[in-house]
Amino acid sequence: MIGAIRGTLRFGFEFIERPFERLFGAQLNPLAQLGALGFFFFWIVTVSGIYLFAFFDTGIERAFESVEYISREQWFHAGVMRSLHRYAADLMVVMITVHLLRQFAYDQYRGVRWFSWFTGLPMIWLLYGSGITGYWLVWDRLAQYVAIVSSELLDRLPIFGEPIARNFISTGTLTSRFFTLMVFMHIAVPLFLLFVMWVHILRISRPKVNPPRMLAAMTLLALIGVSLWKPALSQGHVDLTKAAVEVGLDWFYLPLYPLTDSWGRGGVWVFLGAFSLMIGLMPWLPPLRRARAAQVDLAHCNGCARCSEDCPYEAIRMVRRSDGLPFPTQAQDSASLCTSCGICVGSCPSSTPFRRSEELKTGIDLPDFDLKTLRERTIEAAKALSGPNRVLVFACDHGGGRGVVGAVHLPCVAMTPPSLLDYVLSRDLADGVAIAGCAESACFNRLGIVWTKQRIAAARDPYLRARVPRERIATVWASTLETRRVTAAIAAFVQRIAALPHKKLRSPQAASAAFVQPHTPPVSTEAGSAP
Repeated sequence: MIGAIRGTLRFGFEFIERPFERLFGAQLNPLAQLGALGFFFFWIVTVSGIYLFAFFDTGIERAFESVEYISREQWFHAGVMRSLHRYAADLMVVMITVHLLRQFAYDQYRGVRWFSWFTGLPMIWLLYGSGITGYWLVWDRLAQYVAIVSSELLDRLPIFGEPIARNFISTGTLTSRFFTLMVFMHIAVPLFLLFVMWVHILRISRPKVNPPRMLAAMTLLALIGVSLWKPALSQGHVDLTKAAVEVGLDWFYLPLYPLTDSWGRGGVWVFLGAFSLMIGLMPWLPPLRRARAAQVDLAHCNGCARCSEDCPYEAIRMVRRSDGLPFPTQAQDSASLCTSCGICVGSCPSSTPFRRSEELKTGIDLPDFDLKTLRERTIEAAKALSGPNRVLVFACDHGGGRGVVGAVHLPCVAMTPPSLLDYVLSRDLADGVAIAGCAESACFNRLGIVWTKQRIAAARDPYLRARVPRERIATVWASTLETRRVTAAIAAFVQRIAALPHKKLRSPQAASAAFVQPHTPPVSTEAGSAP
């Protein structure tokens, strides 16, 4: 059941994302920047809130008048800030909701990724808490409605000695201290939210907390345009002698409030409790069956730290050497954080298939899919190729190439060491190599596409040596819906190879030379600059 729902959602996301990616490019695709946009909207809310606080009066009689002054008299700056504050807060709800659904659709919430998913739950509660307290501060008819329903919901819980809802149904019961308390809560809750947002990304290497500048600028301009076109306005002064019958709801923050009339206060709390419990337990329903974590072989580890730098999930850290070898550090993998993506295998300078060692050991390897097995599968796949213009495909299990028959299938294409591409071409196992990974905006292992591109471009260690003809290497990044595009791209690559001159084979002595490289800084990717 869960698998069917997840599959349907993934189909929907991929169907929507591909046009966005073609229109804006992978970097500016907003659906690939949901987390970063959430942070961006948080900072817009924070800056605009600080600006508005300079104009806001917490007095019981002057709160509404100060907000009206902001919206009417100072509409050209403070009024725009109020609208930015409102709309950016609404968009934070949208970003969190879509981000949650997208992580579920792409199955990026189970296994060791449970931490980020689980810490997202208190973010939802804190976001709604900060938004609802903000509506109270306006002190218009909507604020009266929100205050009454919220207090009645709180009264349903056995945490207060006396009902608090009666404070909002009669005059003379509220004082300016109430607004001082609301201002304090409206400031304190977002601070807690920011802390949880920081905890949320603790286990992620190189998290996206800032969207690309172009996307940020376009988003801000769009928000300003909407703020000028339809400014956020109050809904009339509060009159506690009258019930707020007709109010315009913010359906981003207040979708459950009308349901209190049909479900009752207890029914709403049951729904919220069941929803929170379901979200909290989802990473283990059902639990993810994953391969064993990567293991470090100290005999082949020189402490270069490449695996630690490339790991997308902070699963590898460098610690003091423990085996007496003349290196200051060694890699240490955490099984509780490792997703078994194999990116560390592709980053290790010892991961070279040229060695004649029977065991073919490397500094860090996957027990269930080691380097020796990868080389054997590569050779077997190459043997199955026939005819001219042979192309060997390395395909990601989570992308459009997973259906390519005869390909070498990998948990991530970044598991492929650059030396393996050299090995395939120099040993004449194939006339060309195609790498078929995930869609650029939806890399299953986050950094696999980026690292693969940089290694081929000789911009990241371990880099693909300049002696390897780049015209015989092709990459295609496609989602699971784009299997035909992968097939077409490979066919076009075969045609390009046919037009190339016959490649010169290297001598067996040169081809079998060890492929261990020093840890060098990134170099320019301009033509002729690769080593």
